[in-house]
This record gives sequence, C-alpha cells and structure tokens, in this order.
Amino acid sequence: MSVRLESSRVSGSLRNTLLGNAEDRSIRAEVMRLAMPSIGEQLLNMTVHMVDTYLMGHISAAALTAVGLSNNMVMLTQTFVMAVATGATAVVARLIGAREPQAASRVMQQSLLVGAAIGAVLTVVLSFFSVQAIGFYQPEPDVLVIGSTYMRIVAMSFLLQGILWVGNASLRGAGDTRTPLFLMLGVNALNIVTSLLFLYGVGPIPAIGVYGPAVGTAVSMSAGGAVMLLILARGRRGMRLQRTGWRPDPSVIRRVTNVGLPAGGEQLALRFGMAVFQRLVAGLGTVAFAAHSVALTGMSVSFMPGFGFSVAATTMVGQALGARDPERAKRSVREALRVSAWAMGAAGLLLVLFAGQVMSVFVDDPEVIALGIMPLQVLGMIQPLSAASMVYSGSLRGAGDTRWTLVITTLSVWVLRVPLTMLLVGPLGLVGAWLGMATDNVARATMVWLRYRTGRWAKVKV
Repeated sequence: MSVRLESSRVSGSLRNTLLGNAEDRSIRAEVMRLAMPSIGEQLLNMTVHMVDTYLMGHISAAALTAVGLSNNMVMLTQTFVMAVATGATAVVARLIGAREPQAASRVMQQSLLVGAAIGAVLTVVLSFFSVQAIGFYQPEPDVLVIGSTYMRIVAMSFLLQGILWVGNASLRGAGDTRTPLFLMLGVNALNIVTSLLFLYGVGPIPAIGVYGPAVGTAVSMSAGGAVMLLILARGRRGMRLQRTGWRPDPSVIRRVTNVGLPAGGEQLALRFGMAVFQRLVAGLGTVAFAAHSVALTGMSVSFMPGFGFSVAATTMVGQALGARDPERAKRSVREALRVSAWAMGAAGLLLVLFAGQVMSVFVDDPEVIALGIMPLQVLGMIQPLSAASMVYSGSLRGAGDTRWTLVITTLSVWVLRVPLTMLLVGPLGLVGAWLGMATDNVARATMVWLRYRTGRWAKVKV
C-alpha cells in the first residue's frame, strides 16, 4: 500500500513537472510568435532611415549629416504620437486579456483619432519652423539648408504616419504582430523604389537629388497609413473600425493618456536629452557627426532583438494582467529576457569584432569609417544589459507602470548621459560621447530591474 502511495506521489510530481514544462513551452512559443514579427517590423521601420543614410552616405558627408539631424528632430516631434501609441498598446492588451474586444475596438478608434490630429499639428509646426529646428544643432550652412528642406518634405506625411504608428501599436496590443510586419514590408519596398526614382529621375519623374529620399519617405509612409485604415476597417483580432464613433470620447482618451502621457514624457526626456547629446557631437564637426550617424544606424540594427522581445513582454504582461494572471506575466518576462539577452549578446559580439565592416556598409569615406569603429565597440560590449533594459521597460509599460519608466529615463539621461558627455567629449571626442551613452544604458538597466523586482507594477490599474 505504501509503495503504491509513494508511486502515486512520484507520478503526480512527474506530471506536475511535465505540465510546468508544457506551460513554459507554451509561454516560450507565444513570446517567439510575438517577438519575431516585431523584430522584423522594427528592422523595416529602421530600414526607411537606413535607406536614406545609405543613399546620402554615398553623396556627401554634408548630406549624410543633414539627414541625420533631420531624422533626430523628426523622432523628437513624433514623441507625442508615440505617447498615444504606447497608451493604446497597454489598454488594448488589458481589454483583449479581459475578453472585451468591442471595448478594445473603441480604444483603438479613439487613439487613431488623437494620433492623426497630433500628426496634422506637427505637419503645420515643422513646415513653418524647420529651419529653427535644424538650427538648434548649429550646423554648417549647407547642412542647415538640406536638413530643413528634407524635414519639411517628410513632415507632409505626419497625419497618415500618426495613423500608421497608432494602428500598429493597437494591433500589437491585441497580439497581432504579423500585420504590422507585412505592412512595413510594403512600406519599405515602396520607399526604396520612390527614393531611387526621385533621386536619379526616370522618364517623366524629375531628378531632385538629395531630396529624393525625403519624397520617398513621405510617399511610402502616407501609403502605409492609408492601408492601415483599410486593414482596420476589415477587422483584425476581434477589433474593427466602425463608421460611427469618431467623435472624441473624453473618457476613453483619458484612459489612454493616463498611460500614454508618462510614456510620452519619458520619450520627451530621452529625445531632448538626445538632442543635447547630438548637439555636443555636432560640435565635433561634420565628419565626426557623419560617423556618429552611421554608427547609430548600425547600433540600431543590433537593438532589434531587444525591441522585439520588449514588444512581446508588453503585450503578454498586459494581456496576462487583464486575465488576472500575474504569475504568467512574470514567466513571460523571464522568457523574453532570456532569449533577448542571448540574441543581443551575439549581436554585440559582432559589433565588437566587425565594427569597421558595419560602418563600411553605409559609407565609403575612410575617415568616417575610422571614427565610428570604437564607438560601436563600446556599445557592443554592453548589449546584454541593453536587452535587460528594453525587456523590463516593456514589461512595465505593458502593466501601465509608465510613471516609473518616466522617472528612470529622466534620471539616467539628464543626470548621467548629458553631464558625462559634456565632460568627456572634449578630451575623448566621439568615443567620450558614446561612453556617456553606454553609462546611461547600464544605469537604466539597473534601475528598471530594481523597479520590476518590487512587483508593484502588477497592481497598477489601467
């Protein structure tokens, strides 16, 4: 009898272990299902700028610097749209997890309305103040002319870009990362074709030189926003746009902005800090800033795994908390972190070993390539910590705990990155600036980990 009882206990223990493993495998599969398309989507998002960087890198250092400054300012102004996108992701994920697709559709529709309105305002602002925006960096005269004109052209697409980014964010919150991937694939294909057509001119299409890629970006992004509206009108993951419901609903908008505004504040703190950082680098001269822009592009590619697994953590944490299952949320974060750290560690090793080859993909100027090698190697060495920063931050955003990500980012950027760059850029040049950025990344990873460990994020109401 006792033998049989012991055997039953062993069998039960084995069964529990197997079930646990089965659940772990299920979580791992879900993490990969969400992360891989998100990595592809973000890579395609970056490809729009990478194409411009590649084309300008083979024209002149002035053109490359102008596009780099323009893109930096565009990302700063689009922070307001991204705040809405972050709020939409978190709220939609909670509602989908709670099995309320109609409420999720309502949130998505109101978020699109706000994103489009912000995009329209930004178009007007940058159309009138592009010279002042680029002038903030105190560039050389030819860089100012190219950069401000480039920005005005790209700004024409901001209304539809707002729809594109908020739509993608809403779909990710619902667990659909494949649609944004395929849509961005089409956007990139169109961007490459139109950029080349307007750069060199073909048939009746005039050659407009350095401004060709700007037209390509504006056309492709606008097309992406229009297609997004068509996709959402047909419906995805239980969410669908309605003909009615376009009148602003303060209660829904407030629910989104309660999460989105701190996230927007976080991005503003980051982008303004980055603007000051870029201005300090721009003071090193056109060639140094060109090297900086190319190195940033190469580094951004290595960050793709971190972004993808951050998206997976955001979605799965939000949905798990919506279903009132915080334990599954924690296990999802652990799995996302484990895979992301390995992937970004491998990418970092490649940057350390092949920094020169990475630089030469985008530019053929030997001086630019030489200046960018060591900065890439500095960031390459801390990639696993950068992965932790991205995944833990994504999990906090998915829980709606965006006030803490705002505090952490503000501290790391303005207490560490900016002062350290001011201190080091004089004696060490571009390498000193990137050491300041690396210190910021390490400190941010530590702080978001400490916040995550408290477990208080699981009790935030969205």
